[in-house]
Amino acid sequence: MVGKLPYIRRSVISEMSVGLKDMFPVEAADMSLRDTVPEKDQPSRQDVWKMFDRIAHHYDLLNRLLSFGRDVAWRKKLAAQVGPNQRQVAVDLACGTGDILLSLYRYCPQVVLGLGVDMADRMLRLAKTKLAAFNSERPIPTSLLRADACALPLETASTDLVTIAFGIRNVTDVGTALEEMYRILRPGGRALILEFSLPSNRLVRSVYLFYFRSILPRLGGIISGDRYAYRYLNETVESFPYGKDFCDLMTQSGFSNTKETRLTFGVATIYSGDRIDGDGKV
Repeated sequence: MVGKLPYIRRSVISEMSVGLKDMFPVEAADMSLRDTVPEKDQPSRQDVWKMFDRIAHHYDLLNRLLSFGRDVAWRKKLAAQVGPNQRQVAVDLACGTGDILLSLYRYCPQVVLGLGVDMADRMLRLAKTKLAAFNSERPIPTSLLRADACALPLETASTDLVTIAFGIRNVTDVGTALEEMYRILRPGGRALILEFSLPSNRLVRSVYLFYFRSILPRLGGIISGDRYAYRYLNETVESFPYGKDFCDLMTQSGFSNTKETRLTFGVATIYSGDRIDGDGKV
């Protein structure tokens, strides 16, 4: 089942589906701010969810076209990095139309409960429809929550797995979002982050940047009617830390065993990190 879309304040979770309300009681987060990229090099992330609302109905099609279908394989590879512990609760941040949750449900039988979090109403409504269709075949208790990844109204140590795909570069403060991900994980839990990155090979990088700067904004603009959204994409990708720099940010936020897995010549990367328990075990 898919829960109703809740409209929440930071301190309130309402209309959660049965079982999830007890699993994720409210607790205010203790957060600190940290800059990761010089502000002058970053497009504004304020209210960026409104842009995703504008392109919501074209979002899945554009993802497939603009990644040449590789985004499907990338999500499957992310699912392959989920730990083996049974009966895991998963929280997907910036869940968009629900593709990461669907990948987890398809490829990770150990995931038995899911929560999708996003600020974009129209994205959440599309996710609700897609998840309901999947759950007609394999019911998995799922709820969708309108909330900010930098101020999650979830209890500390309340989930086993937290994911975010192509969303960490869109948050208003990366350090705060990573600290929130760490906070809600139980000891032994894992964070998996899928994000665009820059290829290390100079030739591949040149072709990639030409595509991102010149072709993607035009093609994305024609299909979605919002060229700014795809200019924003290439600008945020080019200014965002990746590789070891991003792993270092995860380590600073408390994660252990951080590593990167480069995909498709390095145009995307999966980052993973664990929350270690008191005995040093995961």
